[in-house]
Amino acid sequence: MEYNTTREKLLIPEYGRNVQKMVEYMMTIPERDKRTRYAEMIIDLMATLNPGLKIMEDYRHKLWDHLYLISDFKLDVDSPYPAPSREEMFRRPDPLPYPQTKVAVRHFGKNLNALIEKALAETDEEKRRNLTQLVGYYMKLAYINWHREPVHDDMIRNELSVLTHGQLQYEQGGYRVYFDNRQNFATSNNKNRSGNRKGGQQQQPQPQQQQQRSGGSKHKKFKNRFK
Repeated sequence: MEYNTTREKLLIPEYGRNVQKMVEYMMTIPERDKRTRYAEMIIDLMATLNPGLKIMEDYRHKLWDHLYLISDFKLDVDSPYPAPSREEMFRRPDPLPYPQTKVAVRHFGKNLNALIEKALAETDEEKRRNLTQLVGYYMKLAYINWHREPVHDDMIRNELSVLTHGQLQYEQGGYRVYFDNRQNFATSNNKNRSGNRKGGQQQQPQPQQQQQRSGGSKHKKFKNRFK
């Protein structure tokens, strides 16, 4: 009996061992044209076995790269795509640079700094005043997303003045942001309704209790007749 541990290692397990054996047989075909036709048939079979690649753009190019990988980069056919190299296939991606900028107030996010800088760089007084009101409105939205409670204009005015060292002054009575807590009321009402239903079921008398009460009253009437 032949075990998988004694067999040759599968280079791409998604296609199975039969595809790898077909590639090994293709490598032994001496005619280049016949070897190319055989490679195209293997590509169609690989597309059937791994249909998830079809959602990718130019998925056949990916299949040809897999075919070269299965053949250990020794495939010699007329491929419609350039043959990849081993270094290109196994090259590690470059590390992504992480942003190193520090955010002064994290719960407002990094966009607040960009808005404040744009408002400070504005020379027109009217546009600068409008930008200041927009910055305050953005601070209200960010505050509600984190705290889930009403926010007052005095707090936004004081915090914006501290962040800009008194250069931007938010005017009260501009954009208003309301905290919608109707969902909390709905959940509490549902709980009260469910509690009332359960309490109502407990207060309803049982049928046996009703029979006992009715039977007791009849028994008293029967006794009164013989007095």
